Amino acid sequence: MHSMRITFRKPLALVLIALLAMVSGSGFGLSKAAAAGAVELYTPYIELSAAPGEAITYPIDVINHGGSTAEVSLAVQAGGNDWKYELTAGGRQVQQLAVKAGESQSVSLQLEVPLEINKGSYAFAVAAPGQDTLGLKVNVSEQGTFKSELTVDQANMLGHSDTTFTYSAVLHNRTAQKQSYALSAQADAGWDVRFKADGSSVTSVEIEAGAEKTISIEAQPPEQVKAGTYKIPVTASSPSASTGAELEAVVSGTYGIQLSTSDNLLSTDIKAGGERRINLVITNTGSAPLEDISLSSSGTPSGWEVSFDPSTVRSIEPGATASAQAVIKSSDNSLPGDYVVSLSASSPSKSAAADLRVTVKTSVLWGWIGVLIIAAVAGGIYYLFRRFGRR
Repeated sequence: MHSMRITFRKPLALVLIALLAMVSGSGFGLSKAAAAGAVELYTPYIELSAAPGEAITYPIDVINHGGSTAEVSLAVQAGGNDWKYELTAGGRQVQQLAVKAGESQSVSLQLEVPLEINKGSYAFAVAAPGQDTLGLKVNVSEQGTFKSELTVDQANMLGHSDTTFTYSAVLHNRTAQKQSYALSAQADAGWDVRFKADGSSVTSVEIEAGAEKTISIEAQPPEQVKAGTYKIPVTASSPSASTGAELEAVVSGTYGIQLSTSDNLLSTDIKAGGERRINLVITNTGSAPLEDISLSSSGTPSGWEVSFDPSTVRSIEPGATASAQAVIKSSDNSLPGDYVVSLSASSPSKSAAADLRVTVKTSVLWGWIGVLIIAAVAGGIYYLFRRFGRR
């Protein structure tokens, strides 16, 4: 009977072993997917490049290699980088997923590269704690800034005094916030500087973070501006950021000259064989200096002489005047009447002319001679009348 008891215990032990194996295999209802390595995080883009201020997105698949549904928690490991990031699925932020056995779910990690950042590589990771960790890398392609910037296509312009100098500029908002910029210019007195954006005159513009706006700058010089180079500093400023640029307008100037007399009268008189000095005034009516102005005459009556003192003026600044004298000598044989003498002032760039009317008067001596002749004729008539009148 003792041997039969031993025989009974053996099958019982085998049954217990089988039950333990079944319980162990079932894991008391725990999913095989919960075991380490059953969940995989996958993306085809392990390393991406981006510029400061850009936003990049990593598509990530959460794959369940287990035999039953797995609940997967997700977390972003920023690695000490102070970046903005968001993990989303179906357009909403997500922290945990349920993934069926043999299937996958898609999530997206969006990273925003700061504006103020050094060029280089930055490491991140998306982790499913206890399951898998997906390492990611972002290569920042250039040195970042946190400022505003005003760039001008062509900062130097050349034109005449009546030119409207037009500059095209782009205002960049490289900050992380929307900015309202006040626009101003510090030009010389008399200059009219205006800003235009989107076809309208403006004194300020609003620009979203990371955006830019094209601005047209128009500068009109004053009427009597002198030839030269003029600096026009312009500024775009906001409460938190400001920037500026220096424009340059090169005014080549306009040339103008006027010739007249000191009393603005273009008429005089002279005796036959006499001399008359006329005070001339030469005025620079342009915006550029006049150089080497020479005085001359034309249409001079036969036997007359015209000279100038001085005959050449070295230079006259814009708006200034110079004086000279025209010395006119008439011929001894000039008959009484009006004559025209054309005077001119000429520089290599501009010239002016003035017609002077000169009246030749009879000499006083000839007047007395005429009186004597008349008196002699009258006396002769009287004599003849007395002598022959009695017969």
